[in-house]
Amino acid sequence: MNNNKQLICSPLTYIAQQQPQQIAIIEAERSLTYQQLQQQVSNLAGQLQNHGLQIGDKVACVSNNSSMMIMLYLACVETGTIFCPINPKFPQSQIEQLLQAFNIHYYLANDSVNYTIAKPLHCEPQLMTTYTKVNFNALTACNIILTSGSSGTPKAAVHSFNNHYQSALGSATLINIEEQDNWLLSLPLFHIGGLAIVNRCLLAGATITIEDKQQTLAQQITQHHISHLSLVSTQLVRLLKQDPHCLAQIKVLLLGGGAINAHALQQLSQLNVNAFTSYGMTEMSSQISTGHANSAGLCGQVLPQRQLMIKDELIYVRGETLFLGYLKQDQLQLELDQDGWFCTQDRGLWQDGQLKILGRADNMFICGGENIQPEEIEAALKQHPLISEAIVYPIADEEFGLLPHATIQYKDTDSSLTQAELDQFLTTKIARFKRPRQYHNWPKQLASTGLKIQRKQVIAAVTA
Repeated sequence: MNNNKQLICSPLTYIAQQQPQQIAIIEAERSLTYQQLQQQVSNLAGQLQNHGLQIGDKVACVSNNSSMMIMLYLACVETGTIFCPINPKFPQSQIEQLLQAFNIHYYLANDSVNYTIAKPLHCEPQLMTTYTKVNFNALTACNIILTSGSSGTPKAAVHSFNNHYQSALGSATLINIEEQDNWLLSLPLFHIGGLAIVNRCLLAGATITIEDKQQTLAQQITQHHISHLSLVSTQLVRLLKQDPHCLAQIKVLLLGGGAINAHALQQLSQLNVNAFTSYGMTEMSSQISTGHANSAGLCGQVLPQRQLMIKDELIYVRGETLFLGYLKQDQLQLELDQDGWFCTQDRGLWQDGQLKILGRADNMFICGGENIQPEEIEAALKQHPLISEAIVYPIADEEFGLLPHATIQYKDTDSSLTQAELDQFLTTKIARFKRPRQYHNWPKQLASTGLKIQRKQVIAAVTA
């Protein structure tokens, strides 16, 4: 779409009129043009209304990425209903609790599980139906993304479509995307990063290729001529093992979700990959700052449509991408200071004109009177070529109050490092008092429910 500041019509309607034969979605061997996508979304919108859904009603989608999931999201935008994607790896009991807590009465699931407190939707995108068009309002709630950061209980972050639109506009000032481009949907739609890919492609009229779990990332990049790719650190490390040379065709590689492995960044540099690192959060509709990938851990400059302030090393944000609030007891709650700033609870500073993230304020602890920021130590440990993940946490000590310990995940299961080897490696990277006093093996059989490492879950498993 054009770069007008405000949306006055459905973005799908606009793109389908402007470029009807452009490929919108590729899923396995099947593809949809924007014209076909609009027709199927219209059919779904009519079916939602036939089920009795009205403006402001919520629809849960318990599913992995699929074209159906994207179409449901867009049908919700068309009808004024609220799209609520939920990770299908969550236990059924937890999903039931979420449906009840957020007053969600309808759901669509990709399996045969029945959730007793909500009604299942039976929708067929190709079943011809008509729907009564509603006035498009980009400023009202259009989706809920569950976010828990490093903690356990999810919060429900509510966005308007205008939040996503402004986010995509700001992103495009640095990361160009055009209608002939193809972005691999390698992040789940129940994460803000996945939804951001859909919105960027929709507004540019580009193609979304849905990741096929039956193929490797490298195979899909080559087969579908992927031009844009978003990855978190674990995906990047995996891809570089599969086939690093497949990245030669990538126009843009966008990295996020935390610190990126230093050895992986070095490989990208050697391959001349146009890679960017980003700092973002669910509450700001994905990206906040973005810059070229670097070994210093800098996250670039703040993108347009966002503002960022650092006060006493705490990061505050505001702007047109700031979410509408958390859903609590069917009411929106948004805590801002008197000037409209939202406190992220992330710590940061400016270095060489770029943003550097120091870690979460609620992860910091004191050891013998000195502040310990676990993320600083973890980033140092992840510079070791054998280490893929590290989590640092405090253990009670009579003399020092709290001492840093660490759990290490190695890239290969047969790798290991001694305490002395790790201490020696950290000698030139962090102060002596920050070195972990003991290293522990990464917990085996730990269930994963997303792309991000759940700190509290890992720490609880290790200390148990």
